[in-house]
Amino acid sequence: MQRDGTRTRDGRSGARTETGPAAAVHHSLRLAGLAGLALHLTLVLWLVLRPLPVAWVYDANLTPLASLRSSTTWQVVGEFLLLAPLGVLLPLAGGRVRAPWLPSFLRTTGVSALLATGLEFLSSWTPGHVLNVDHILFAVLGVVITHLALVPGLRHLLRAHRTEPRATRVSVPTVPSVAAAIAPAVAVAPAARPRAYAEPTPPTRPLTSGRS
Repeated sequence: MQRDGTRTRDGRSGARTETGPAAAVHHSLRLAGLAGLALHLTLVLWLVLRPLPVAWVYDANLTPLASLRSSTTWQVVGEFLLLAPLGVLLPLAGGRVRAPWLPSFLRTTGVSALLATGLEFLSSWTPGHVLNVDHILFAVLGVVITHLALVPGLRHLLRAHRTEPRATRVSVPTVPSVAAAIAPAVAVAPAARPRAYAEPTPPTRPLTSGRS
């Protein structure tokens, strides 16, 4: 693994492995994405696979956009919103903040198309539901619009938040220098006073009488 964020080649298999910031996985984001993905798919399965008590149904539609004439506006909006949260939840489950937008977009679109196709085939076996290719098309378009509208901006905000410098106080132990340790001792020590020498006094001669 290189520090400059470049790709390295595996010596055994020869495959390129991504290293650096793009390959960093944030586990907190991944856990939040997986939890949201599980809740959303549970709700989608309940909505799609529940039986509908209807007297009759349309024939299966395999022609794109052919069912628009017989669908209401709310039905079309509901098909767009059915899998739209996957546009955010799938990249969030990956946990990569610095992933390139084009591979992320292609992965999200491909996984959403597979899920929409599988759900549509499962719902065709449920009473009251028929196979409709427009449901797959609208669901994938909803995921694409949600991904392009939200994910690049959210990743930019997360990158800016994580790279923002934080003012941290670091206590650095100070080592007193030799000069600083000696200075107080020199300042406190009293200055030597010069000795006061008394001037020598001439010897006094004893007083004698005037007569010898």
